[in-house]
Amino acid sequence: MSGSRAVVVDAPGAARLVSGDRPDPGPGEVRIRVAAAGICLSDRELYDGRRDPAHVRYPVTPGHEWSGTVDAVGEGVDPALTGRPAVAEGFRSCGTCERCRAGETSLCDAGYEETGFTCPGAFADHLVVPARLLHPLADGADLRAAALLEPAAVVAAAVRAGRPEPGERIAVVGAGTLGLLAVQLIAATSPAQLTVIDPRTERARLALDFGATGIRAPGDAEAGRHDLVIETAGAPTTAAGSCLLARRGGRVVLTGMFAPGATGIDPVHLALNQLTVRSVFGAPSAAWSFAVRAFTAGILDPAPLITHELPLERYADALALVGGGDPGTGKVLLRP
Repeated sequence: MSGSRAVVVDAPGAARLVSGDRPDPGPGEVRIRVAAAGICLSDRELYDGRRDPAHVRYPVTPGHEWSGTVDAVGEGVDPALTGRPAVAEGFRSCGTCERCRAGETSLCDAGYEETGFTCPGAFADHLVVPARLLHPLADGADLRAAALLEPAAVVAAAVRAGRPEPGERIAVVGAGTLGLLAVQLIAATSPAQLTVIDPRTERARLALDFGATGIRAPGDAEAGRHDLVIETAGAPTTAAGSCLLARRGGRVVLTGMFAPGATGIDPVHLALNQLTVRSVFGAPSAAWSFAVRAFTAGILDPAPLITHELPLERYADALALVGGGDPGTGKVLLRP
């Protein structure tokens, strides 16, 4: 049997590249030949040992943002899927509990399991996933760009929760991957104003190419003026700051992952201003379908966000780029 390589993080700070046989798909599973896998800050947290212990299981092969091609199917899976470009949902939801039946697959009552954190991920030549989580892509799809469909699905969940309407004043806090993908989706809803707020002026300027009408530094943002605020930064003050940006009766959606001790939201401000605040962690199936449709239609184009592509052997170099502080670093991909 031909070989397959994978990055394995045995424990915080201890990673190695291993070689072995290709994994075989079991009943109801497919094997993916990985084309590209994105690295995000949660992958840094996994390696550094800063991820919540309930949301990681060592040893593990990381990689939850990925695209690839189906190259083998297990028993009970349609063989016609072989050769199809695809992505797949990361949460291994059970599909049968009350929350899953309601379509809230990211809130599965069976407990948390996710590709790349508790199950083997895509920093590898091959990956095995349940076929029911697969989202086939159009023939000829740009698999390099499609590796960003996981963060795009998270953003789609946030935008759908925020219910943007034409003519609204909308702010996106953060000009990282999530923020710039959010701008693309929100721009398609014809807002009257779409402002991106980030202290990194160079990153924020990219948003103008994606449909933003303006960019501002945090200190210059218009407080109390926005119908909808989508928070994507996860910085210590951005949750509370996003609530201050919303108008009375406005909506706020939090997508950033906040460290313990982040400055809290003022409940008095929420009550007096009658704000609606939602949070998003991961993405349900409907948000994945939404993101894939937007990608296929050309509304969502993640390719310009990619700045670095490295081979699997340079996992350590790729990881160092993420969160390294260089404003020129956007999305970093591993290309097995």
